[in-house]
Amino acid sequence: MNDKRLYSPKYIREVLDKFGFKFSKSLGQNFLIDGNIVRNIVKGSQANKDDYVLEIGPGIGTLTEELALNAKKVVAVEIDRNLLPILDYTLSNYDNVEIVEGDILKINIHDLIDEKLNGGPIKVVANLPYYVTTPIIARLIEEDLNIESITVMVQKEVAQRIVAPPGNKQYGSLTVFVNFYSDPEILLSVPKTVFMPQPKVDSAVIRLNMKEPPVDIDKKLFFKIVKAAFGQRRKTILNSLSNRELGLDKEQVKELLERSNISPKARAENLKIEDFIKICQTIPSLDI
Repeated sequence: MNDKRLYSPKYIREVLDKFGFKFSKSLGQNFLIDGNIVRNIVKGSQANKDDYVLEIGPGIGTLTEELALNAKKVVAVEIDRNLLPILDYTLSNYDNVEIVEGDILKINIHDLIDEKLNGGPIKVVANLPYYVTTPIIARLIEEDLNIESITVMVQKEVAQRIVAPPGNKQYGSLTVFVNFYSDPEILLSVPKTVFMPQPKVDSAVIRLNMKEPPVDIDKKLFFKIVKAAFGQRRKTILNSLSNRELGLDKEQVKELLERSNISPKARAENLKIEDFIKICQTIPSLDI
C-alpha cells in the first residue's frame, strides 16, 4: 500500500525501475506526468460516483487512479502484459478498479460492458496511442455500444480535424464520421512536455457526447458518398460523385445535386453533414 500519487515523475521512475519496465515504441506508450492535466481530463469527462468508466490503455495507472477517486467503477483494458503486475501494485488501494488484459480492437466490448460495467451506460476515458486513435474511436462509435460519452487524449491535429467546421481545410471524412454519431468538443490542449517519454507532437483532450444518428438513412450508402466526396477533395462535388463506386454518371449527379439543393460547383469541404444526408436520402428517388 502507498499514498503517493502516480503523476509524480519521481515516483513513476521509482515504479518503472522497481519492475524493470521498458517503454514500447510499437505500442505508442507515453505516460502522463502532470497532476493538473490528469485532474482536468477526469473533470472534463464529468465522471462521478454514479458512473461506470471504461479506460483504454491505463499504462501504470496515472489516469486510472484519478478516475477511481471520482467514479463508481473503472474497468481498464491494457494490451501490454508487462504492465499488469505494475498496475496490481500501483492501484492496490482501490477496490473499484478492475484490469482486463486485451486489445480493445479485438475484445468483445458489448460483453465487457454487460459483464463488468453493469450493462452501461458508460463513459469512456483514455490517453490513446496516436497510431490507433482513429480505429479505436471508430469502433467505439460504430458498434452501437451503450456509451454516454468518450473523453480521449489524441494528437492535437486529429482533435482539430474532428471539430473542424465546413469550409476549413481540416474538415474531412473523419469530421463527418465523428459528428454523425456525436457532438465533439475540445476540452484542453496538452503540451508534449507533460509525458514520459516525451512525444514529438502536442496533444488535445476531446469529449464526444454521443447522440442517436439519423435513423431514416442508409449508413453504408451515406459513408460511401462521404468517402467518394473527400477522396478527390480538390474536385467539385459534381465530379467527385460521378464515379463507378456510386454507379452514377455526371447527368445523374447533376439531377441529384439539383434535387438536394446543392451547387454542383461546391467542394466536399463546403458541405455540411445535413447536405450529405440530403444526398443520401435523394439517391433512391433517382431513376437509375
